[in-house]
Formats: sequence, structure tokens, C-alpha cells
Amino acid sequence: MLKNKFISFVIFAIITYSASFIGSIATFSYKEPWYSTLNKSFLTPPDWVFAPVWTTLYLFMAIAIWSAWHKSYNINLVLIYLIHLCFNTTWSIVFFVFHNIELALLNLIIILSFIIILILKYTKISDLSFYIMIPYLLWSSYALILNLTLVYLN
Repeated sequence: MLKNKFISFVIFAIITYSASFIGSIATFSYKEPWYSTLNKSFLTPPDWVFAPVWTTLYLFMAIAIWSAWHKSYNINLVLIYLIHLCFNTTWSIVFFVFHNIELALLNLIIILSFIIILILKYTKISDLSFYIMIPYLLWSSYALILNLTLVYLN
């Protein structure tokens, strides 16, 4: 990885938003009509909420890893982040492409585990990285509740 702050941020942003892009393709290509037929929790937000929230969270993720990288140059931390991104991307594929709500729930539990691991590692490296991962942890916990209710209701 490069030590140049601008170039490294661009690389982290491209990698992070690539995960977002793949997940978006899976979502938009396979969501309907299947998703509309599901019984959903009253806690489920309107569809328009997801794009701005996830766009912001992906930006926060990229900033968090970038900041931690420049304070530690820890390649193992980057590997954990990349593995986490793979699971993050896989959730959309498992849920929307394969319509497997239960496996998506398991995937989300793994994602949450990675988020917690990253947050714990960030606490020792970068306050910024630590704090901007909190919204991601909260949103993913909320997503876990929604996914769990989908399993229960369907």
C-alpha cells in the first residue's frame, strides 16, 4: 500500500465503493418482485432511505481504514477490512440474488463481528476511525433486527 495520503485514500475509496457497487447491482437486479412479497417488520424504513445511508456508511468505512492505515501501516488490519468488505458485499448477493434470508442473517452476524473487531483495533490506532465506525455498527445492528424479523415473519 502506498504511504501517499491522497492516493491511498482514493485506493481505499475505490475498493470500498466497489463493494457497494457490486451489492447495488445484486440488489437492483434481483430485489423485485421477490422483496415486495415478503412480510416485513413495521420497523422497515422506506426504500429511499437505504441509498443515502449506505453511501454515507461506505464513505465512513473508507475514511476509517484510511486513517488507521496512515497511523499504523498495519497490513493485517487492511486484510481484516478487506475480508469484512467481502462479507458486506456477499450479504446483498445471498439475500437478494439467492433469496436466502437465513444465510443472509448468518452473514450479517459475521459482518457485525468484523465491525466489532475493526472498532476494537481502531481504538488503539485512530480516534477518528473508531468514532466514524459507530454509525456503521448501529445501522448494521438495526439491519440484524430487520433481517431477524424477516426470518420470523416469512
